[in-house]
Amino acid sequence: MVMREGKDSHNVIRFLALGLVLVLGAYWAGSRWGQRQPQSVEAVPAALPAAAPASFPQPRPMELLGDEAVYVKIYSQAAPAVANINTRTLEYDVFMEPVPVEGAGSGFVIDPRGYILTNFHVVQNAQAISVTLGDRSHYDAKFIGADERNDIALVKIDPKERKLPVLTMGDSDGLQVGQRVLAIGNPFGFQSTLTTGVVSALGRTVQTGQTTVIDGAIQTDAAINQGNSGGPLLNSHGEVIGINSAIYTPSGTTAGIGFAIPISTARQIAQDLITEGRVHHASMGVEARLLTPAVAEALRLPVNEGLMIERVTSGGPAEKAGMRGGDRQAVLGMTRILLGGDVVTGIDGRPITGQMDLNLALNRKRPGDVVKVEYYRGGQKMAAQVTLNDSSR
Repeated sequence: MVMREGKDSHNVIRFLALGLVLVLGAYWAGSRWGQRQPQSVEAVPAALPAAAPASFPQPRPMELLGDEAVYVKIYSQAAPAVANINTRTLEYDVFMEPVPVEGAGSGFVIDPRGYILTNFHVVQNAQAISVTLGDRSHYDAKFIGADERNDIALVKIDPKERKLPVLTMGDSDGLQVGQRVLAIGNPFGFQSTLTTGVVSALGRTVQTGQTTVIDGAIQTDAAINQGNSGGPLLNSHGEVIGINSAIYTPSGTTAGIGFAIPISTARQIAQDLITEGRVHHASMGVEARLLTPAVAEALRLPVNEGLMIERVTSGGPAEKAGMRGGDRQAVLGMTRILLGGDVVTGIDGRPITGQMDLNLALNRKRPGDVVKVEYYRGGQKMAAQVTLNDSSR
């Protein structure tokens, strides 16, 4: 037992010595070949501060240059007075059933009492008319009157206690080709749309229908499309110089050729409609028919163009001036006509070859004006001073 105990103690001592050697060896190896600290280090903070927000240059107030400033100012002042006009008209289908048809156009306020100028073709035959101004305020409107010949109409809304914005009428007589112009309207229903351009030509005669014509039309390249009709054409002072009315287009959309009624024409018409509800048209007091070469040859007239007077109004301007209507009946095709009347060939030196020429010659006159009428009676050339009267009388 004693030997056994001594042997066990000896073994324990051997194991302790061996362990001490292994520990010292490992420490020595680690100190020689183990990972070394860098020669110099930078202190790393315990936590990184939050990233500062990105800094961008603050935008400067927008600077408008040249025409930009002018256009922005004019639009901001004029757009509230430009109207979007919607109409409802009853038409009949092939079964003679009434079908409501909606239309749209533009107009503009010319009087704080609610008078709005537009084109006659915008409100023609409308059973209901509604108006939306530039600030989206909505009104029912009533038809006041129109001048079909010049394609101008007047409607009215009731502003109640509201003070309506009004556009100022300018001077279309002093326009020059090349002047800047702005058109505001509602093309294709897009309300308060601005387009710009120049006066491309002046004094155009544009026939827009069988009996309607724009006399002395302003031609512009400002984009005008369906829905612009009746809207204002403005100069660089924000004054109305025309009413946008027609376009020349092979495709149905703008081709850079638009036409406006001069405001000088519309101003007097608007005044007549506001004060009396009707337009004072100058008249000669005649009913006339186009002279054709065939009729001229049959009657052995020295001219083959002009207007052949069939009837003169009793007590009217032409009769008072000594002019005569037809005195014998004839049948031309399926039409019964009166022959033997005077043939009008000119007014104030302006050739008259058809009804449109007569309308244009009288369109620039007022009741009471005196015109020189040139005509043929048979083979004799004659002239008369005719004092025009009001066509409504």
